[in-house]
Amino acid sequence: MKAALIQQSPAADRDTSLSTTEKAIRKVAAAGTDLVLLCELHTGPYFCQTENPVHFDRAEPIPGPTTERLGRLAAELGMVIVASLFERRTEGLCHNTAVVLERDGTIAGRYRKMHIPDDPGYYEKYYFAPGDLGFTPIDTSVGRLGILICWDQWFPEAARLMALAGADLLLYPTAIGWDPADDTGERERQLEAWITVQRGHAIANGLPLLACNRTGFEPDPDGRSAGIRFWGNSFACGPQGEMLARAGAEHPENLMVELAPERSTRVRRTWPFLRDRRIDAYGDLLRLYRNDQ
Repeated sequence: MKAALIQQSPAADRDTSLSTTEKAIRKVAAAGTDLVLLCELHTGPYFCQTENPVHFDRAEPIPGPTTERLGRLAAELGMVIVASLFERRTEGLCHNTAVVLERDGTIAGRYRKMHIPDDPGYYEKYYFAPGDLGFTPIDTSVGRLGILICWDQWFPEAARLMALAGADLLLYPTAIGWDPADDTGERERQLEAWITVQRGHAIANGLPLLACNRTGFEPDPDGRSAGIRFWGNSFACGPQGEMLARAGAEHPENLMVELAPERSTRVRRTWPFLRDRRIDAYGDLLRLYRNDQ
């Protein structure tokens, strides 16, 4: 299976961003791509740097204008597209949502981001309610897709639950970057932690993994901070965490990778982690913190 990760610097408006996205998708389609993963909230700037009610105007329903446009493209090119949208269910109730367009243009399913951050520059709790669809893979013509979103990528429980539900592949649309005030050492530590934890999810579950990040600098629209420099480095790794492809940090890039699903079968037979799990001893995982007293 051929997959493509579209690492982008989205424009300020939806139409321009989607036009750029469409050009990139057409380019990878010419190489025979079966599956395309887009970065988090790819239809515009990462608006969560500030808390401003005007940004709720960016939200849209699903189905809606973006899914209709990408659905037509998926049907025309005969590929599966994983998009990332600011979903409006009703006024005052929105989600950070990944939606999957099948080869025939229909919506195969959606995943609503479960872990919502609230940190300087990433004020997502103001905009997004936590997901209510659970950790459920989406069945498609290219396999069962275990889709998680950005902050979800730090939680091994999320990847494990997708694997236990039968996911064939883990996918992470992402928007993560550096504070420009961070020194070189801190930037390197953060980036390596981001790559390492996700490679760990691939290894622990015996599954290939795709992580598609934004790139480029986006200023704080309120001027209260130094903005965010999204660090790119979108990558694909195999079920032993082996790096299959990796993008650079500074520029938009179409990252192509060829996946061999049968490798997960071979790896899981050699490293049967799921067999040896002690589910009888993991009850404390349901507690927020274990207090031995």
